[in-house]
Amino acid sequence: MTEPICPPKPRPGDRIAVISPSSGLPGLLPLPYELGLQRLEKDFGLMPVEFPATRKMGSTPQERADDIHAAFKDPSIRAVMASIGGDDQITVLPLLDRELIRDNPKPFFGFSDNTNLLAWLWNTGIVGYHGASVMTELGRPGAMASLTAESLRAALFTSGPYELRPAERFGDVDRDWADPATFTAEPETRPGSGWSWYGPQQVVEGRSWGGNLEILSWLLMADREILADPSGYEGCVLFLETSEELPRADEVFWILRNMGERSLLRQFPALLMGRPKTWSFAQPNDPAAAARYASEQREAVLRALAAYAPRTMAVFDVDLGHTDPQLVIPYGGPVRVDGPARRITVTY
Repeated sequence: MTEPICPPKPRPGDRIAVISPSSGLPGLLPLPYELGLQRLEKDFGLMPVEFPATRKMGSTPQERADDIHAAFKDPSIRAVMASIGGDDQITVLPLLDRELIRDNPKPFFGFSDNTNLLAWLWNTGIVGYHGASVMTELGRPGAMASLTAESLRAALFTSGPYELRPAERFGDVDRDWADPATFTAEPETRPGSGWSWYGPQQVVEGRSWGGNLEILSWLLMADREILADPSGYEGCVLFLETSEELPRADEVFWILRNMGERSLLRQFPALLMGRPKTWSFAQPNDPAAAARYASEQREAVLRALAAYAPRTMAVFDVDLGHTDPQLVIPYGGPVRVDGPARRITVTY
């Protein structure tokens, strides 16, 4: 890989594109979306610009690709942010114009299904940002989590090192976005327990790569945006997280096992594993069941590392992905993981 492009940062007063490369949920659930737009403007000083498919449920892959192209090509747009994730962004990737995007690099923010576009940008040579969707983080009931807002502000407007820190409190229990009462108070949280470190305690510095584990498994199955030569990831920092689908521990192990069989896992000397989401409307775990789910997932990851990447240092419960608060992780940017000092520093 050539040296990646770090797109110029927006400044307060600039225009930011808000697009829906996956699901058009803003059209179905406007309350968190409108709140997120208001915060982009009032709290961050950015002017949101919507595109034709942003609020359109059932938009075609071509319509979403057209919005991506238009957002990146427009010289008045200084950054691009996803409204939310979904489950079919992989169908958009073949329609994207790599030359157009490479000639018009801009910071892109999103996570979950947006792992597709982030991996695509990585291969295009452009650094992206894993985190901060409009409906989830910016549209959080009551107020944005302070750690999320601080991280997002740094990622949006600053360039240079930013030290991550564990959340003192966190939450992952959702409330009904269709109910106005949901937005009258902040979500419930519980005390955090910090990060947990495993494996060789070393200092690792490298470009980041990864994202949502389930989406990466789909990319592997479709043979898209995963380098054929795994050595292209050698020395990079892997970061992974799981979604509100709550994949079983054995499913997590199987995905990682297949990555190991492709010689992917051993390329990464460090792994940042996001705090797993442990509650969903379909599976409303009580605290004991939630703790058991998180523990079983950790053991599955450690089992895969022991088999395929025993020299990889792993950090668990990092506040990235489907968790609240959420830290923004540069996708393709430098990350330093200092095992002896128990510190993680990203470069925005």
